[in-house]
Amino acid sequence: MTPIYFDYNATTPLDLGVRQAMDPYLQGFWGNPSSIHSIGRHARAALDEARYRMASAWACRPSEVVFTGGGTESNNLAILGTARLLKSKGRHLVTSRIEHHAVLHAFQYLQQNEGFDVTFLPVDSNGRLDVGQVLSSLRSDTVLVSVMAANNEVGTLQPVAEIGSLCRERGVLFHCDAVQAFGKVSFRDIHQFEADLVSVCAHKFHGPRGTGALFIRSPLLPHPIQHGGAQENERRGGTENIAAIVGLVEAFERCVVQPAFPEASLREWTTWLADRLVQISGVVIRGDSSKRLSNTLSFTVLGTDSIALLANLDLEGVCASSGSACTAGSVEPSHVLKAMGVPDSEANALIRFSLGRENNFDQVRHVAEIVADSVKRIRR
Repeated sequence: MTPIYFDYNATTPLDLGVRQAMDPYLQGFWGNPSSIHSIGRHARAALDEARYRMASAWACRPSEVVFTGGGTESNNLAILGTARLLKSKGRHLVTSRIEHHAVLHAFQYLQQNEGFDVTFLPVDSNGRLDVGQVLSSLRSDTVLVSVMAANNEVGTLQPVAEIGSLCRERGVLFHCDAVQAFGKVSFRDIHQFEADLVSVCAHKFHGPRGTGALFIRSPLLPHPIQHGGAQENERRGGTENIAAIVGLVEAFERCVVQPAFPEASLREWTTWLADRLVQISGVVIRGDSSKRLSNTLSFTVLGTDSIALLANLDLEGVCASSGSACTAGSVEPSHVLKAMGVPDSEANALIRFSLGRENNFDQVRHVAEIVADSVKRIRR
């Protein structure tokens, strides 16, 4: 039985062209880019070229591209580094209650350990943030606002460009966790988010795991959170992973500049699937029906829980998630659904289907049948 993979928001398969682009740097060009000998200089040239290519794709300066170890590190560097840099100007921070844990836990750490005051903004029943609430939350001592572009659990899109514009008008820095957006929404340049800091993660758009990037608008220089070297303009100590960085840039050019996720067909399929699932008693679709990622469909099923549903789906060869892949093994109710006002009894029965370019409509139809059969089996 060939598995049906409906978990592209968790990770994506490595693109063949990306892997081929990485191969030379896994074997031939293996030097340390900080070394001054010829092999090291070859590695440095590859790193510099990758930075210039990413800057070209982003339409920014090469110095504004910082390569990291992934989305979590990018988020942590943006939040912890910026807050610590600006703490003498103010200690008030703003974010939403539905952010990824890489963002939420960073803010909670600052609140609990470093004397910052954090406002966690509510969202509506669709998981969408009100721009007016962001505006009303700003204070004279607010130094940073962080809002995700697209929610990883329910797919709801946030009005980040509006939020970023109002923050800039008031002299407040804005960070956007855009990890789930790249490759799934139309990309113009990095400035479309109207953000001073933007987080990127390669394995969400058919790049390698363990690498990411952070756009840092010049002249901002957040404090480093990883010490031990002067790499990445002294923002991140540690020898650069050249092969992974080349893979990140190649994937961005191949799968983001021209989005790898076919929006029209994916929206048609997830809409069709939603229409079938709501015919099952106790099924409720979660998230915004229109302002959402085209590939993402999240729902809850009354009278069961995520673990039982995922186990049954897995037995039938369907790979899905209970929301964030980082907490997929948890029995805790989804913090996103709780923020949307969903009771715990339903919030712990979340299933997320996230489709990708390798899927087809026959799989979608088959999964609709499997879900109906699995719910009946569990309820019996």
